[in-house]
Amino acid sequence: MNAISVASKPAVASPFRLQWEPAQNKHVLLYPEGMVQLNQSAGEIMKRCDGARTVAVIVTELETAFGRHGLTDDVIAFVKLAVERGWLRTSE
Repeated sequence: MNAISVASKPAVASPFRLQWEPAQNKHVLLYPEGMVQLNQSAGEIMKRCDGARTVAVIVTELETAFGRHGLTDDVIAFVKLAVERGWLRTSE
């Protein structure tokens, strides 16, 4: 597995599908065996993981959207966890 860096381009991995679930008021990952409920932070990161945006771009978008700074380590940690769980795949 490649190390996750600001140049990594994460995307939702097959067979997962990211979806907003109005009944639960949160983003979820759907897959054939079930569903993963995401907290707000995870949902905001995952919805930006389209395979085109780099982690650096995702961080910039999140910092702008939420008026926060210094999110790089948190985003990298989440992407690493999501890759380990098979939710995301990455490319450079």
